Amino acid sequence: MIALLFGLLLALLLLGVPIAFALGIAAIATIWQGSLMPMLIVPQETIRSINSFPLLAIPFFVLAGFLMQSGGISRRLVDFSNTLVGATTGGLAIVAIVTSLFFAAISGSGTATTAAVGSILIPAMIARGYNRDYAAANQAASGALGVIIPPSIPLILYAISANVSVGDMFVAAVIPGILVALSLMVYAYVYALGHPHVREEAASLGDIMKAGRSAILAILMPMIVLGGIYGGIVTPTEAAVIAVVYSLFVGVVVYREIGLADLPGIFRKSAVTAAIVLVIIATAGLYGRIILSLQVPGMVSNLVVGSIDNAILFLILVNLLLLLVGMFLEAAAAILIFTPILLPIAQTFGVHPVHFGVIVVVNLAMGMFTPPVGLNLFVASQISGSGISRLSRYILPFVVVVFVNLLAISFLPVLSLWMPGLYE
Repeated sequence: MIALLFGLLLALLLLGVPIAFALGIAAIATIWQGSLMPMLIVPQETIRSINSFPLLAIPFFVLAGFLMQSGGISRRLVDFSNTLVGATTGGLAIVAIVTSLFFAAISGSGTATTAAVGSILIPAMIARGYNRDYAAANQAASGALGVIIPPSIPLILYAISANVSVGDMFVAAVIPGILVALSLMVYAYVYALGHPHVREEAASLGDIMKAGRSAILAILMPMIVLGGIYGGIVTPTEAAVIAVVYSLFVGVVVYREIGLADLPGIFRKSAVTAAIVLVIIATAGLYGRIILSLQVPGMVSNLVVGSIDNAILFLILVNLLLLLVGMFLEAAAAILIFTPILLPIAQTFGVHPVHFGVIVVVNLAMGMFTPPVGLNLFVASQISGSGISRLSRYILPFVVVVFVNLLAISFLPVLSLWMPGLYE
C-alpha cells in the first residue's frame, strides 16, 4: 500500500495532474485498494483538515496582498527603495530585493511578491542594460522572500501541522529572512561589477524623504500587523483581518487607486488563490491521514535513527531531501506531508520544532525558483519574455547563495531561536 500511495502520486505529478487532485486521487485509490478504512473518511478528513481557526488567516492575508498590490503599494515601495540603494553598483537589482523584502512583509506570498515587484522592476532593469535572463532570475529569487519573511502562509501551515505557535514561527523567521535578503544583495553587487549597465543617479535627502512619506503607510502595515501579534494584542488570524481593513482603507481612501469597480475583480482573484491553497490543504490532510495509518513516520524514524547517529548528518540529509521535494511539490503540500514524518525524527536529535520549521520553510522557498515546478520562475518568465531553459541557467547562482544561507540557518539555531526567546 505504501508503494501505491507514493508511486501513484509521483506518476500523477509526472503526468501534470494538479497537486491537489494528485494527492486526493492517490489517497482515495489507496483507501479503496487496501480497505484501510471506510470511504466515509474521505469527506470527513478533508473537511477536518481545513476546519481550523488559524487557517482563516490564509484567505485574509491573500486578500490583503491583492489589495496592496492593486492599491499602488508596490510602486511606492519601488520608488522608496530606489532612492535608498538605486545609485549603488547593481542598484536596480538590489532595489528589487529590498522592495521584495518590504512587500513580503505585506503579502505572505512568494508568487504575489514576484508578480507585483517584477512587473515594475524587470522591465526597468532590462531598459537600463541588465541581461534579460538575469533580471528575471533576480526577481524570481527575491520573490521567494515572500514565504520566509512573516507573515507567511507556509509558516502558518507549518505551525498548524507541527502544533507550535504561529507567532513564534513568525518571529523566528525574521533574522533568517533578512540574512537571505542581504546575501542576495551581495551577489547582485558582485554580479554587477563584471556586467556593465546604466547606473541610477544618487537621490538627494529630499528625494528620500519624499519617497519615504509616500510609502510610509505601506511600511507601517507590517509593523502594525506583526507588532500586534508579537505584543500579544491580537492573534495571527485577527491580524490578518486588520491587514485587510488597513489595506482596503489605504487603497480606496488614501491613495485612491482602487475604485469600487475594481473590488469584485480583486475579491475574485483572492478567492481563487485562497481556494487553491485550501484545496491543497484539504487533500494533503487526507493524504497525511493515510500516511499515519500505514505507520510510515514510525518506519522512516526507525530507519533514519538506526542508520544516522548525529544531528548534523540528519540535517544535511533533510536539507537535500527538502530541496529535491521543493523542486516538484507546492510548499503547502510538502509541509503537510513531510512535517509529520520528519519532525518527530528531528526532535529525537534535539532539534527544536521552531528551528526545524524555519529550515523547512527556507528549503521550500528555494523550490519556488528552482525548475521544473518553481512558480516564481514561471511568473518572472512571463513578465520578462525569457524562456524557462535560459532562465534556469541564470537561477543557479541564486540557488547556491540561498543554500549557503540554509546551511548557516540549519547549524546555527540561534539565528532562528534568539528572537522567540526574547518573548518567553
